[in-house]
Amino acid sequence: MDANERRIVAFTASSHGLVHTYELSIPILLTVWIAEFSTTAATLGALVTVGYGLFGVGALPGGVVVDRFGSKPVILACLLGMGGAFLLVGAAPSLPVLAIALAVWGVTASVYHPAGLTLLSKAVERRGTALGYHGIGGNLGIALGPLAAVLLLVAFDWRVVAALLTVPAFLVAAYGSTVDVDAALASADAAPDDATPAAPDDAAADGDSDRASDEGAEAVAADGNGDASLGSSLAGFVGDTRSLLTLGFALVLVFVTFSGLYYRTFLTFLPDLLGDALGGFADLGIVDPSGALGEEFDPARYLYVAILMVGVPGQYLGGRIADRIPPERGLVYLMTVLAALALAFVPATGEVWSFLLVSGLLGVALFTVQPLSQATVAAYSPAGTRGLSFGYTYLAIFGVGSLGAGLAGFVLTAAGTRELFLVIAGIAACGALAAASVHRFGESRE
Repeated sequence: MDANERRIVAFTASSHGLVHTYELSIPILLTVWIAEFSTTAATLGALVTVGYGLFGVGALPGGVVVDRFGSKPVILACLLGMGGAFLLVGAAPSLPVLAIALAVWGVTASVYHPAGLTLLSKAVERRGTALGYHGIGGNLGIALGPLAAVLLLVAFDWRVVAALLTVPAFLVAAYGSTVDVDAALASADAAPDDATPAAPDDAAADGDSDRASDEGAEAVAADGNGDASLGSSLAGFVGDTRSLLTLGFALVLVFVTFSGLYYRTFLTFLPDLLGDALGGFADLGIVDPSGALGEEFDPARYLYVAILMVGVPGQYLGGRIADRIPPERGLVYLMTVLAALALAFVPATGEVWSFLLVSGLLGVALFTVQPLSQATVAAYSPAGTRGLSFGYTYLAIFGVGSLGAGLAGFVLTAAGTRELFLVIAGIAACGALAAASVHRFGESRE
């Protein structure tokens, strides 16, 4: 990667980390809000669900916006919107205002993945490596964001903490404003290896002008005027979707749905499962479990953070693999490994060392999937509708995939942990079959 490509990777990886920092700081702050606003967990849970729901649902329209206005302005708007939302969180005098702040965060954060991944897939030649570094940034936000919130709450009031969390967003936005995206896109378009039929339109999309696919342009003409009317925009969206949804991309969406289900089903109740396996902090005898620090220093939480942290080398590994073999083939291997590890999870709880080993391997393999999955989406979508392709992708991962939380809860309630991991293994096996179908029947756009 040249210097400008490295700046783009640094900008997107930092932005990615902040998206997940805010996402996972909300549950930490939620424990304070219950007392602050004299409300119930059910009420706050409903408010948070709205924010998280918008975070997933907004990915699809976010992809449309990216294709129309370009990636860089959308990422900058995302950062400023998230920072502004958390300023409003810190100033919220009541639950309705807090609900509005969380909704604003959800809407503004939702556009990041289509924007960031579109930019990397089009502006950086070594796409797999770039996506790996991008994933590392996300994992650091996932793991260190909640930890930072916890540590800040020890020293500051929660309102101050919410305000302090906004500072990185504004700093990254300032840095991003200096990154020359147009030069990288022009360089990528000029490279013979990266040329695609839609590349010229694509360069315009991530510059300052609007982009429309052939179908969308025809729809505008048919509408009888050249303005951006609702009808022509809708027709353009339908036309872009029609051109995007080939057999190959449809199979990619099937795969990412199973991948999202595995991710959410596995991680949702993992802290509780880790706590059961470790026997609780009291068994370690380091502090009095009835004291103020007993709950705060639950070792299961720190093991959970550790599992998320080992995803960092997993992201790097996935990026390197994506640069060496067809990414969909790598996904077949990885989903098979994830199925085997899910089957090994419960038997491994018999010994601490085997439990830690399998947990760590699951963390690595789970996040190795992400750069390969993103590279597959890019390979099976036209460059001119790349934002829309990632919009559909993250609607499937965060939207449909969110059903994994309910699935996990149902299986644990109706059956038990062993049955849950059998279900998770089955999801991984279905994902492996979907990835194999992409490799066998899909036709890459590159």
